[in-house]
Amino acid sequence: MVDVGEKQVSRRLARASGQVRMAAETLALIRDKRAAKGEVLEVARLAGIMAAKRTPDLIPLCHPLAIDAVTVDFSYVDERTLRIEATVQVEAKTGVEMEALTVVSVAALTVYDMCKAVDRGITIERIQLEEKSGGRSGHWRRTN
Repeated sequence: MVDVGEKQVSRRLARASGQVRMAAETLALIRDKRAAKGEVLEVARLAGIMAAKRTPDLIPLCHPLAIDAVTVDFSYVDERTLRIEATVQVEAKTGVEMEALTVVSVAALTVYDMCKAVDRGITIERIQLEEKSGGRSGHWRRTN
């Protein structure tokens, strides 16, 4: 585990995103809140938030952090693609990139789980860090 003992506490933010691609009929079920297992996006949001808190249990050598805020947003890219975006914030000595990526990953897996009975062809794609700020390295934003 990296020694962060000498680092300064600062406001840290990380934003990550990912996409879940599926049949148009499946995305319509989600959008219209007609999925058999319930309200997919709200369950996925809750799963992602819970996952943020458990990141050190999932990723070896990841520091446990007292997370200040987690947001999970969903948008419809087209008739087959759901976009997930997560923002995690903390006041700490280390960043929250892994937490933000974990939120997106678990939210996407939850969408898959809740819809797999009607669509086995669902894919989870492009999970990536979009932005991070805080600490010595300052602000970084994906440009492509």
